[in-house]
Amino acid sequence: MNDKFMNTYKRTGLVFESGCGATLKATDGTEYVDFTAGIGVNSLGHGHAKLVAAISKQAAAAIHVSNYFLTEVSIAFAEELTAISGYDKVFFCNSGAEANEGLIKIARKYGSSKKEGKNVIVTLKGSFHGRTITTVTATGQDKLHQFFGPFTPGFAYVEPNDIKALDAALGPNVCAFLFEPIQGEGGVRPLDAVYLQAAAKLCSERDILLAADEVQSGVGRTGAFFACEQLGVKPDITSVAKGLAGGVPVGAVLARGPCADVLAPGDHGTTFGGNPLAAAAARVVLAELTSPGFYAEVKRKGRKIVDAVESWKNPLVKDIRGMGLMRGIGVTIPPGDVVVAARAHKLLVLTAGEDTVRLLPPLVITDAELDKGLAALKITLDELAFKR
Repeated sequence: MNDKFMNTYKRTGLVFESGCGATLKATDGTEYVDFTAGIGVNSLGHGHAKLVAAISKQAAAAIHVSNYFLTEVSIAFAEELTAISGYDKVFFCNSGAEANEGLIKIARKYGSSKKEGKNVIVTLKGSFHGRTITTVTATGQDKLHQFFGPFTPGFAYVEPNDIKALDAALGPNVCAFLFEPIQGEGGVRPLDAVYLQAAAKLCSERDILLAADEVQSGVGRTGAFFACEQLGVKPDITSVAKGLAGGVPVGAVLARGPCADVLAPGDHGTTFGGNPLAAAAARVVLAELTSPGFYAEVKRKGRKIVDAVESWKNPLVKDIRGMGLMRGIGVTIPPGDVVVAARAHKLLVLTAGEDTVRLLPPLVITDAELDKGLAALKITLDELAFKR
């Protein structure tokens, strides 16, 4: 293990050199079925031919141009993304945390322009919104609120799916309600559609922005471009990142209506956000997502995972949650034990929350790869159950 890295990750010791589709190959030649997709980033898998070609072509033309200027590819990216998402305007950045930083700044300027002190943002307990000081403050998990204070003021937290608690929290000084339609790091826990629709009504009545963090659940991950589409709400502002460019770093804040015009020159900025390389890669992802039957396939494969896990009737499995190819398996043992055991069967999976094994395979995973991965997961869970 290289000792020059800061000790910020519990690294596995695996070193990968290449990948194809939903398969990763380690430096020793061992191949693994990848049910992680770089934590939902590699939406088109590894080595996708169209993505590779677009990145190579753009790298030869122009990798980066200052945001004081435009490029044809970034203009096309903005037009296509706003059209697909149904939003009016976009701000490009580099990551999910940066997208949420931009979202928070828009929300606070919007609120403050209406009333002095209207700058509080309500978020949900169990949420995760990023690792910067402000986005970790927005995150509703006490375990992440250690060592790094003082934190950014102006956040309040309520229990998810409790509309009475939210109603009480949405006071006159609140500028936005920020939520993940599916709490990813918190355990792959979808919000109830009825709750979210009621929350949207409260926000609309009180001139509070409905703000969605779709960093992990967006870009086709759930079988629609945004998970909110399947929950019956249209937020005023949405953050997106992870799978948007298939592995090239990019994030975006999408806004509609009055909040789309809140930021003025000098209010916000970025050095690398939405550069030509990222834009070229993202355009390939958007084209694939809008190809006929793509979302239906994501839903079908997600249902296949659910049906398989439920059919095993493994005593360690409590439930399976999520939508599309964003799935969480609730287990009665530490989920990290499953992650380690699965690697012995050449399968890569993730944890989420305190009791969940998280599955985020590439959206283009084949049935053969899916079957191979599910077979490995079944063996893993069977062996762990036997040892109990």
